[in-house]
This record gives sequence, C-alpha cells and structure tokens, in this order.
Amino acid sequence: MATNQSLKTQLANKNGQAPSTQGSTMKGLLASPSVIKRFEEVLGKRATQFTASILSLYNNEKMLQKAEPMSVISSAMIAATLDLPVDKNLGYAWIVPYGGKAQFQLGYKGYIQLALRTGQYRYINVTPIHEGELIKWNPLTEEIDIDFEQRESEAVIGYAAYFELLNGFRKTVYWTREQVEKHRKKFSKSDFGWKNDWDAMAMKTVLKNLLSKWGILSVEMQKAVIEDNEDRELKDVTPEEDDNTIEYEVQEEQTKEPVKESKEKNGKKDSAQDTMDMNFD
Repeated sequence: MATNQSLKTQLANKNGQAPSTQGSTMKGLLASPSVIKRFEEVLGKRATQFTASILSLYNNEKMLQKAEPMSVISSAMIAATLDLPVDKNLGYAWIVPYGGKAQFQLGYKGYIQLALRTGQYRYINVTPIHEGELIKWNPLTEEIDIDFEQRESEAVIGYAAYFELLNGFRKTVYWTREQVEKHRKKFSKSDFGWKNDWDAMAMKTVLKNLLSKWGILSVEMQKAVIEDNEDRELKDVTPEEDDNTIEYEVQEEQTKEPVKESKEKNGKKDSAQDTMDMNFD
C-alpha cells in the first residue's frame, strides 16, 4: 500500500531529486512520467481518467489546495489500489485536508463495496433509526424489530447495521445515538468530520465495528481498514441526498464453497480487535 512518504521518495529517487514537493503544482505532478507510470501500474487504461478526477477534485476544493500536493496524490494512490473512486459525490473514498496535508479516508459505502467483493455477503446494510421506528432490540440474541412506517419524527435515536453471509451466518448490531456519542468522545481527537456530517460518521463507525469484529475481511479490506486508521482526526463523511439507506444483494450462484472466517472469533481475534477498536473514529 502506497504511503505519502514512500511514494514521494520513490518519485524523488527516480528523478534524482530530493523528496520535496514545495512549489510543485498538482497539474505538473500528475503529468510527470513517474506519477503517470505508477497510476498505470495500478489502474491500467483507467489511469488517465482517474488522474483527471484527482485534478478536478483538487481544482474544486479550496481547502484541498492548501494541502501538500504530493500528499493529495499519495492519498489518491491508496484509493486507486483499492479501486475506489475519489469523487466526493459518490462517497466511497475521500481525500481530506488536515494540518497542511491530505489523507485518505473511507466512507461507509467504501466499506460495503469492499465487503461485497469478497463474494461472501448476501446482504449488508447500515441505516439510521428514527424516533418511533424501533420496536424492540435484544443485544444478547440480536433480535431487532423495526417498523419504518411508525416514524414519529426526523430525530435519529440510533443506528443499525446488518449482514448475512451466503452460508447463512448473520449479524446485527444496534447502537443508540448516546452510545455513538460516547464512542466519539472517547476515541475521536477531532470533531472536524462529525461537525460536517454526524450521521455519516456514525453509520461508518457502527458498520466498521460490525465488519471488523464479525465480517469476512479480504486482504484488500484489511489493508483498507489499516489505511483508514492512519489518522483518526480527519473528516470522513458520506453525504447522502436520499434517506441514507442502501441495500445490496449478491446472488448465491457466485459461490457455493464453505465460508472460512478470516479471523478466529476468540483468542487472537479478540486481542487484535482490542487494538483495532482504539482506532475507530
């Protein structure tokens, strides 16, 4: 997985220059042979279109223009290796300025997309629960009764995430708004993202918690989780124009092989998860 410093050093070594991008323009960097070659190695024929989207994003984001140009490219490279678009309107992955540099962040749609690529999920979803919709929730048995027709107001009282694998294994989590807020206060060092879109951050937090504890994580997805945890102070939002609910279905014909969990549910899994939980936004 490319990092800001490693990519910067590689480009500098190839050009026989010091790894500094001060004074470099985004258009000039994206046109350099070293950068073009790196994106072509990852994206092939789609490299030109992807770099054009980077330039478009950069030119339309004044805050991003204040960030170090190479950090923008390095963040975009991470999205490229995960085959996720950086268009903010799509909300799969984000390039976010903070402290003079840009960093990669995943939206909750990005998590769903990477989960679907494993070919092991029949259903996966995360949604806000409004006042009046929640009938019953049993955290022990994970039985949840939601009636979306009973909404009493637009006030969000919690967030539910759910997945079901092709082998029948299913998992549901429900966090109250108070639980999410408590988590935010404990683990988030900055309110920057939360102030811009609290619901999107909350949905990502709940879904990320569900998948990292119970889901099947491909190597690609594990890398995405690591990259997403690099800086816990950055904005990570996925603005929605609809009701923030998306649902996907994967046909069973894709695979009939027994599903093997990528991590044990006990022992080593638990100790690793304790560390991962500390990195959630």
